[in-house]
Amino acid sequence: MRVVVQRVSRAQVTIAERSVGKINRGLMLLVAFNDQDTAADLDYAVRKITNLRIFENEEGKMDWSINEVGGAILSVSQFTLFASTKKGNRPSFTKSGNPETASQLYDEFNQRLAQTGIPVQTGEFGADMQVELVNDGPVTILLDTQNKE
Repeated sequence: MRVVVQRVSRAQVTIAERSVGKINRGLMLLVAFNDQDTAADLDYAVRKITNLRIFENEEGKMDWSINEVGGAILSVSQFTLFASTKKGNRPSFTKSGNPETASQLYDEFNQRLAQTGIPVQTGEFGADMQVELVNDGPVTILLDTQNKE
């Protein structure tokens, strides 16, 4: 599982000019799954994301989590995070998860995020989406459950 975590002042996802998810201050998540992902990967990602201390405190130091600032999450599926560019110029997506399984994992991931009490908005799995965001900082972190660095 790979997640691009971006601290945002606002973010929105639209499908066919219809807003399907919108947040103000919080985290924009671009989320991808592969066929090796398990419930343990979901638990790890949820724990890390909800506890990341990447929001500034009153001294301007990144020390607060999303819970401490009352933020929200916008979660968008993005299978292209598993793109391989090793050969040629056209990316290969063979490392991306089976769409049926990835869709189930995406739904479960978002449910687990919501169970923490953080407001969660989502895109639509497999849809052609337009994503707008204002990256605050900018702060962008890559989380990979198969490569915990």
